[in-house]
Amino acid sequence: MSITFNADEIFEMAEEIEKNGAKFYRTAAKNTADKKIKQSLLDLAAMEDGHLRTFQDIRKQLSPREKEQLVFDPDNQAAMYLQTMADGHGWEGKKSLSENLSGQESVQDILKIAINAEKNSVVFYVGLKDCVSQRAGKDKVEAVIKEELGHIAVLNRLLADLK
Repeated sequence: MSITFNADEIFEMAEEIEKNGAKFYRTAAKNTADKKIKQSLLDLAAMEDGHLRTFQDIRKQLSPREKEQLVFDPDNQAAMYLQTMADGHGWEGKKSLSENLSGQESVQDILKIAINAEKNSVVFYVGLKDCVSQRAGKDKVEAVIKEELGHIAVLNRLLADLK
């Protein structure tokens, strides 16, 4: 069975990923005693909120044709990949990352979970970039990708500082 997405649905997934990311960082911050790490997690949550607004704006700017046009994927690889990525980020009834936190995780565990989630987001957004025209904000998607890469760097520095 083939799964197809239009650009509107793909951006809806991106919005959900950002909502879940912000929620994860806020939940993790509540469970973290270290003030520097707590503030870094809250800063990352605020950046994810900004990404959410970016994707909402792009989605509003999609033309009716772009909203309905299905992503061309003759081998169904991109559709399967996008569905897998969305599922891993709390999409379609799956648990979001923040719901998997018990409050017993170490700071290292939280940072490693966050790094992995950010890497997955970057890969998803690289695929997403092909679904948006220059007019609708392809450069904005590229900016989000760069910021997500920056999040990975921040998280890696925090993790290295703990050692």
